[in-house]
Parts: sequence; C-alpha cells; structure tokens
Amino acid sequence: MSQRLFRHIALSGLLSASVLAGAARAENAAPAPAAPTPAVEAPSQDVAALTHDLQFFTDTSCRKLKGGVTGATLARFKSPLLKGVAAAMLDGKYDATYRAAEYEAYATARELEETLKLGRGFSAYENMTGMYLDAGEHIVFVGDTGGKKISLLIPELMRQPTPGHEPTKDPRGWGLHKQVIELKPGLNAISVKLAGNAYVSYFDDHAEKAPKIAVHFATGRVNGFFDAARMSNADWDRLLDNAVSPIMDARGKHIQVAYPVEWFKTFTRGKGVELINNYDTLLRHHYTLMGLVKYDKVPRNRIFARVNFNYYMFRDGDGVAYLGNRGTMGMVADPDRVIKGDPCWGFSHEVGHALQMRQITWGGMTEVSVNLFSLYTGGKMGNASRLKEGGSYASARKSLVEASPKKSYLADPNVFHRLVPFWQLHLYFVQNGQPEFYADVMERMRNTPSAGTGDESIKNQFEFIKIACDVGRVDLTEFFEKWGFFVPGEISLNDYAKYNFKITPQMIEETKAYIAAKKYPKPTVDLTTLED
Repeated sequence: MSQRLFRHIALSGLLSASVLAGAARAENAAPAPAAPTPAVEAPSQDVAALTHDLQFFTDTSCRKLKGGVTGATLARFKSPLLKGVAAAMLDGKYDATYRAAEYEAYATARELEETLKLGRGFSAYENMTGMYLDAGEHIVFVGDTGGKKISLLIPELMRQPTPGHEPTKDPRGWGLHKQVIELKPGLNAISVKLAGNAYVSYFDDHAEKAPKIAVHFATGRVNGFFDAARMSNADWDRLLDNAVSPIMDARGKHIQVAYPVEWFKTFTRGKGVELINNYDTLLRHHYTLMGLVKYDKVPRNRIFARVNFNYYMFRDGDGVAYLGNRGTMGMVADPDRVIKGDPCWGFSHEVGHALQMRQITWGGMTEVSVNLFSLYTGGKMGNASRLKEGGSYASARKSLVEASPKKSYLADPNVFHRLVPFWQLHLYFVQNGQPEFYADVMERMRNTPSAGTGDESIKNQFEFIKIACDVGRVDLTEFFEKWGFFVPGEISLNDYAKYNFKITPQMIEETKAYIAAKKYPKPTVDLTTLED
C-alpha cells in the first residue's frame, strides 16, 4: 500500500483505531490491464475432428443437436469429445445449466460515465459461468456474436503473496491478476495457464440492444454459482458441499461476491440468501442517497467483493477486497456482522469511492463526499454516527465556525471536520420534509456539466452551493459563510493530486448574488448546530 493509500485508509475512518494500529505502509500499484491471449490451437487432428462434428448441431455453440441426429448418427462423429456430448444429449443426461448458457451484455465504463457520471468501479466479472477450468487445453464453443467482441477471464482469485516478501510489500501489488482469452464464434481451442473460475467478459456501449451470446464449455468442471434471486439456502449449501473450486461465486441484484468456500462453510452455511440480500441492501441505500432509485437509474452492473491475501481491506479498480483469514472473513461472510461496525463502514466507504461524482469531489473532497455514503448507509443499518461518536461536531465548530480569522473548511486537515457541514445539510432537510435532498442534488449534477477539473475543480464548490439552495429552496448563504466556503485567497493541498485553488472575491460575490436573486427564505434554525 502506498503512503497515499495508507493516508486514504487512515483519514477516511475506514478502520477503527485498533486495526489502524497494526497497519503498515506498502506498495499498491494496480496492474495494467492484461492483453487478450489469442485462442491456442489444439493438435490439428483434434481441431479437424471437432470442426467436422459441428455439422450435427443447430449452431456453432453446439448446445443443441439437429432434429435428424439419432443414436445411429454417433458412428459418424470423429471427435470423441463431441460424440460424448451428443450421446449425453440424446440420453437426456447432458446438464447444460452452467456448461452451455447464454450471456447478456453489461454497460461499459464509458456508457456509465455518460449516463450516470460514474467511471470505473463496477465489476469486470459480471458474467460468471459457474465453470472451473484446470490448467491446460480446453474446448469452448461460441454461438453467433452479432459482431460483438467477448473474451474469457480467468482471475487468480486465490493468488498468494510473492514468496520472500511481506504480504503488504508484494512486488506484484495487491491487484487482481487474470488471464484474458479472446473468444470468437465457433470452435475455440484455448490454453489455460492457471486453474480458476471462468467469467465471460461482454460489455457494450448500448448493452440494452446487444444480443445474447451462447458460450458452451465442452471441457472443464462445473462449480456452479449462487444466484440469490432464484435459489435457496438449501441450494447454497449444496453448492458449497459440491464445489470443485476453492472459490464460490454468488450474486444478488447489486452485488457480486467471490470468497473462499472454506470460509463460506464456516460463516455462511444456511445463510447465503441473507448474506447476499444484506449486501444488496447496503448498496440500495447508496443508490437511494445518490438519487438513482428515485430517478430509476440504478445500473444493472454490480459491485464486486472478493478475497485477497495481501491486506485487511481495500478498494481498487476491480471492486472491494477482503483479507482471506478467519478474522476478516468472519466479519464479511457472516450476514449479521457485515452490516455492523467496521465491515459496514468499510464496505460503504470503499463502494462509495466507486460511486463518487466528480462534481461533488473537487480537490480536498475525496475522503469527504465518500463518507456521505458511509454515514447514510450505516445509519440506515442501525449503526451509530461516527461524527457523533467521535465528537466531530464540537471539534469542527471550534476549528472552523469559531475560528478567527476565518479559514476555509478545505484548510482543515481533518476530513471529518470537512464532512460535518455536508452532513448537516442532510440532517436539516430530513428534519424539514426533504429526505431526498441529496438525491435531488446529485440528479441535478448529473444533468449539469462539470464546472472544472484540476485547479479549476474548485468552481464545482460554488455550483454545489447554488444547487443546494435551489433544491432546498432556502437561502443557505450564512451557513456556508460560517463553515468557510466563502473565504477568498489561495489554497494549496494534496488530495491524491496537488491542487492550487484561487478563490476570488468575484467568485464569492457572484454566488451570493445568484442566491439573493432567488429570494429564498432563510433557514429556521442555525444549521451549524445540528447533530445526529
């Protein structure tokens, strides 16, 4: 974990003091995206035999036999593999549930950026197959792709730290390494380097219009996966007991999980439905806060939670990762514990980073706006407010509201102090009949161009002030004044990047004049005094 990421974890309130006491600095460089591996040809006679036998199936996915194929036809097969497949199909014993299925497209990061102003952060492993591929040669048949590109992903979910190095200082980083194999319509003879669960990568800028694509794993072992929408706890236990992979995949409406079977057996036996539903509930609260529920914009894409063997907990471009030991797995694989305390706060925080909108994340706000999710979701799950428990309201007022001379909230190094005014807005509007205040604010932002990036991102602060007043239909000038939003001057800070802001008197006066022209009423209380 780099010093930058360590600072992120320490300041964000992700971990309790007891956990932070043992945290160490290390490198966490995310690996570059893997280049697709072309399909590797099996021996020519095998390919020729397989190609010959395609004629007995209705299409190139080889999922169904043609109508005229009977037991007598088997003698004409040249490939022992497809002959065995055909014989099982004729006997009604070929279980294609996982082995031969159709896969749907999911929105690309680019599509999510355009429609929701959300970038990378959703799962790259949406289409779990339930197949476990051992190292070596495998045969995969693909149906008509309609010109769309798909590939096979085999991530190293059980990757151990590099021998001879401390786990937190792994030279290979903490990220999820994977093999990427390009798939084409028809026969694919592929070479798998390391055994693992297989996923079909199929993303499209217009996912709702993209065709389903059939993929048939003629080789490989069935591990299965758990779908909470259509399966029971009895199904869950049966999957765990019959697993051939050390990892079990599970999914809900908003979440996708890949944890070790051994820890699922220990902490989640008989409770698979409850675990996935609790994760879905956490994410549903996130989507509610940001207005995706109200405005019917919740994405089909899921957030990915997986195991890792380098560090307690972190978030990267592939999702959220939890350490694969008894202590950590006990926190996140037990449905009763994952919604409480550190597990709830940490998950909400790290997922919040994937859902942060840039317009409410100007320089200095990376570890601030994200914790709106942690506070909101944690509270909905019955957890106490960390602002309240940590005494942040009183210390923030002393540091900022009562400061003389007045200083910008951005000049306060305590990210919880910076968070207080943003949460007080939520508290005020909840108390005054507008519980969807932030939902409306973020929807307005989705429909408003960003005011600037880099050193110009501070302009988004003033746009936020205007939007907050317009959405609440109240004059919040004095509130923002007290918290130091209207302090002119230069501010230099390091927030995962260096920022040099110039807040001019003109920017301040223009914002105040905008609000004054609306003639909104003043708040009925001093918002700076509000607490949970």
